[in-house]
Amino acid sequence: MVERQHLETITDDLIRRYEIQTPPVPIESMLQQPLPDLWEELDISQLSSSFINVSDYYSPRMSLARMLARHVVNSEWGEARGLDAIANDDDMMRAFARMLMMPGSLITVLSASARTPEWISAHFEVPVDDALLRLQELKLTK
Repeated sequence: MVERQHLETITDDLIRRYEIQTPPVPIESMLQQPLPDLWEELDISQLSSSFINVSDYYSPRMSLARMLARHVVNSEWGEARGLDAIANDDDMMRAFARMLMMPGSLITVLSASARTPEWISAHFEVPVDDALLRLQELKLTK
């Protein structure tokens, strides 16, 4: 069983490797132009429109984040870190996708007044509902 803290650590490692210091996280380029020895590149132009959720302005980015999470988990790099253990756990995959989009290290440095679902949504380019869930996961809101 993979613990959430392990996923947070892996996310922080990826954020450092990609030298991401501010939101939004470049999910698209992480899929299309992975760093050497991480995972295979993916041509997102080949995705069907039925794959992409468009219920919210930023929903397509969350769809891509879930794809990235699955791609990372199923890569040799992810398997070497034990991520294949969550491959069939939809809740953990969604949590990992939220972590990738909204790394804890980029949220915890924010002032308390910026830690609102609306602010996180706008700056990380994620749906408000996902921003709220992420803040709850980090125990930064009620």
